[in-house]
Amino acid sequence: MLPRLLCTSLIVGGLAVAAGCSKTEPSKTEAESASAPVKAAALIEKKTAAGKTPESGVDYHSFANSNDYQVQHLDLDLTVDFSRKVLEGVATLDFKRLNDKNLPMVLDTRELEVLSVTANGAPVPFSMGEKDSHLGTPLNIELPEDVDSIAIRYRTAPGASGVQWLEPQQTAGKQYPFLFTQAQAIHARSFIPLQDSPKVRITYNATVRTPKELRAVMSANNDPQAAKDGVYEFEMPQPIPSYLIALAVGDLAFKPMGERTGVYAEPALLESAAAEFADTESMLEVTEKVYGPYHWDRYDLLILPPSFPFGGMENPRLSFITPTVIAGDKSLVALIAHELAHSWSGNLVTNASWRDLWLNEGFTTYLTNRIMQFVYGDERYQMEMALGYDDLQADLADKEPRDEIMAIDLRGRDPDEVFSNIPYEKGSLFLYELEQKVGREAFDRFLMEYFNHFSFQSITTEDFVQYLDKTLLVEHGDKLDRERIHEWIFEPGIPEGAPHPQSDAFSKLDPLRQQWLDGKLAAKDIDTKGWTFHQWKYFLDGMPEKLTEAQLKALDSAFGLTQSRNNEVAFSWLMIAVRNDYAPAFERLEHFLTSIGRNKFLRPLYRTMVETGKQDMAERIFEQARTGYHPLSVKVNSQVIYGKKAD
Repeated sequence: MLPRLLCTSLIVGGLAVAAGCSKTEPSKTEAESASAPVKAAALIEKKTAAGKTPESGVDYHSFANSNDYQVQHLDLDLTVDFSRKVLEGVATLDFKRLNDKNLPMVLDTRELEVLSVTANGAPVPFSMGEKDSHLGTPLNIELPEDVDSIAIRYRTAPGASGVQWLEPQQTAGKQYPFLFTQAQAIHARSFIPLQDSPKVRITYNATVRTPKELRAVMSANNDPQAAKDGVYEFEMPQPIPSYLIALAVGDLAFKPMGERTGVYAEPALLESAAAEFADTESMLEVTEKVYGPYHWDRYDLLILPPSFPFGGMENPRLSFITPTVIAGDKSLVALIAHELAHSWSGNLVTNASWRDLWLNEGFTTYLTNRIMQFVYGDERYQMEMALGYDDLQADLADKEPRDEIMAIDLRGRDPDEVFSNIPYEKGSLFLYELEQKVGREAFDRFLMEYFNHFSFQSITTEDFVQYLDKTLLVEHGDKLDRERIHEWIFEPGIPEGAPHPQSDAFSKLDPLRQQWLDGKLAAKDIDTKGWTFHQWKYFLDGMPEKLTEAQLKALDSAFGLTQSRNNEVAFSWLMIAVRNDYAPAFERLEHFLTSIGRNKFLRPLYRTMVETGKQDMAERIFEQARTGYHPLSVKVNSQVIYGKKAD
């Protein structure tokens, strides 16, 4: 065995600092610690061998030996340093021993500088293992036999994958910097050393120290009345997985929207956000009536700068939301319904590994559609369902069979690759079929009991199948088929005879589009009065790949599509413009790509630019915009444009 670097820590003025490192030949116990990351890598390699299937409940994306130790509580004390772009402080982990072996504890990290590890105030030896391109670097800690808590002093890297630091000019107010974290899927380890696996649930407390003019908020109990004094205290009493730990710091104000709901945003966005999302309290109330009580006390929103790479992130008590859904007409609030629905499916009942993501996102997408129906009626529900189905078909046409499986095999791959319409829309369609077969009343009752049965637990696909076998398949065995359920979950594609959600509001647009394409109807004569964003999206997305310059100009002149304020409509139109070299839209295209960091929009546009011979344009715009993108957006779109990952 090769020598490794052993570090000890020294207490100076009450703080633990690195005292020295030396190369030593490992003892038997140390050898077990040193081999821990090797064992983890070997396990992944072994399990990815041809013919092997993923083992249920095994998290192939964590080095942590969570079968030996289970972290139960985290105490954070962090200082936010905008000048160096680092978080620095101490993470104290309280853990439970699951056996008497006293093996070294292995934690997940990524680009963290670990300064010291102490237990009961005394230094503890630790070492950093071999870096993995997807998983980061394991932290091995030699535990004294009598301890159940350790304190790790560390600092993050300026380029931490789960942290974005924004300059004042990248914010709405242009006066103060902004920080936000994004931990899903395995990026919590880039700003906290911990067991970064969704199967490990913890409670946490935090003290966050910031510049006095800024406010800190977390996925915990936030106090909008807290004085801006540079020190903020947080508590999350319900156990959550690490990917739901979230922090944001900026010039934030608060406005209530209901008894349990409100919105945090930069002052310039606060009123428009509160008006746009005013129905959030109603969504919360109707969801409780059908699926059981809301277990998280409050449900607030945080409106992030436009560089946020996702539509939303379901951080408990405080969903992080992109400003791109502030359309002025509540047309895009299905996103709010989706993040709220995660309070039941995902946050309350959680996927145990990223292979099981469909248990989070499929259930949440199904619930989203139901919430939209409760609040906005049947027509809106049907349109949302139909658009989701179309999105699913588009993804199925673009993916390899292995990536069409809900219980996907992600071994040896970056878990960020799991996010597609397969876990979301295929998962939702599967649940919709179950609802159609057993009846809505019976299925709603099943879901409420499911959320109650597995509340505050992380479960596998196999756990769900076993539960289904003991409940719906017992009660409705004459209507459900085990083999078909297996086909939905473990096979690619969509089973034959699956539901095909459709909308009358869309079907009447097909002849109008065709008449226009045939030259029988002028664009200016198409009656679009009362069209929703959903209808505009359907109308545009159904266009053929190629249109003439005259057709493009006619559409743009009649409807002002290049200047559309609705980002979903603008995206659909810009995709058409890129495919057809419609130069009048290119200025808007560049502004769109440099002002928005949401990957739902970025990746397809950049990919289409590359595929249609606009490589130079894609590179120029990307290089101009990349400093304002989140690290995840840089990674994804570097791959699209250059065929390689970001440096």
